[in-house]
Amino acid sequence: MRLKEPLVVMGFTPDILNNSGELTPDQKLAGDMLLFSTGLMMFASVLWLAIYWSFGKTFSTTIPLLFQGFSTCTIIFYLRTKKLGVFCAMQLSLFLFTPFVLQWSIGNFVNASGVSLWALLAPVGAIVILGTRESVPWFVAYIFMTAMSGFFDYVLTYDVKLLDMTTVAVFFVLNFVSISGMIYVLLWYFSREKSKLLMVVEAKSQAVTTEKELSDRLLLNILPINIADRLKRQETNIADGHADVSVLFADLVNFTYLTGQMSPNETVLLLNDIFSEFDTLAERCQVEKIKTIGDAYMVAGGLTDQSGHYVDAVAAMALDMQAFVSGYIAPNGERLALRVGIATGPVVAGVIGRRKFSYDLWGDTVNIASRMCTEALSGHIQVDSVTFRRLHSRFSFDEPHQIQVKGKGQMQVYNLLGRVRGDSSNSPPLAESQ
Repeated sequence: MRLKEPLVVMGFTPDILNNSGELTPDQKLAGDMLLFSTGLMMFASVLWLAIYWSFGKTFSTTIPLLFQGFSTCTIIFYLRTKKLGVFCAMQLSLFLFTPFVLQWSIGNFVNASGVSLWALLAPVGAIVILGTRESVPWFVAYIFMTAMSGFFDYVLTYDVKLLDMTTVAVFFVLNFVSISGMIYVLLWYFSREKSKLLMVVEAKSQAVTTEKELSDRLLLNILPINIADRLKRQETNIADGHADVSVLFADLVNFTYLTGQMSPNETVLLLNDIFSEFDTLAERCQVEKIKTIGDAYMVAGGLTDQSGHYVDAVAAMALDMQAFVSGYIAPNGERLALRVGIATGPVVAGVIGRRKFSYDLWGDTVNIASRMCTEALSGHIQVDSVTFRRLHSRFSFDEPHQIQVKGKGQMQVYNLLGRVRGDSSNSPPLAESQ
């Protein structure tokens, strides 16, 4: 774990808060670790001094009291400002220098019973709190201070009055046990808190993954998979021209009258039942659902499938839609009827909108398919001549008839009746001129 801060003192840098003005989870854990270590060190310094006094050894209380006072000030400073970098620099410096100063005030390494070992908490704390690279300066400083203390012991030996070896031995044991215990507790606390943090991060990561999967499913419910992929790649102005697409429109006959006979809840349930079945048919026939408008339902084949089967797939879906609706009974007991229109030809497809975007088709083929639907008789599937030429060898039709199409004049159209009996071929139809 590393603090994501640029370091200016002994490897430290100014604090960097997250966008909300609060410490990140890693930084908060580092701050808690340092507070925990400081509390242990403050308690140990008081205990150390009390034990010395109990042995009848009186030393100046200035250094331990100064450590207590400075540590209290750094804790208050951190709790108020949340400046973690400054807090780490000050507190680790106290950990590093206080034991050596205390040793020098007592006399030498032996007389002080190795109290300078407490300074080891500075590089160990730096590893746990800051990370391995940032701990190197603290370890180098610890080695330097130890070497300097050894030099002082050698030079000033003649001025030092040795304590009795029983006292020295007892405090050697106390210092070794205490610093070993503190390091173990510090590492244990760090490991436990790090595990908790990792569990929180893993839970959040799982939640993000779940949300992503949900958003992907929702996206695929309204967009073809290739368009969804392009949107996820943050493409803008998605628009494509397709030379040959079969477009189907379907709507329920006399739906306005039916809604007047049913409650709003019954109306929504009816549409949901019918359109959910249509969605299943679209998926099974491998055609793309484009949209629903009121009681109208629109699909298209050929946007992604260029094998030549899409015209057959759209026709097969139309027949299945009619079969389903003809057997469906509304909540008020009325039987339903469907009219369907199909046209085949070039279209423009694209995504419009920014926040509530939608995938839609434009062009004469779309207009003709819509007109095929509105002009169809109840329970009929009306197709244009292009669609008829693509399907007539595998599907049966009635005799051609004429309808008036706005902007096109008279058009010859056909009613799709069903598959040719005995034909189960799934091979693509031969290309025919339009």
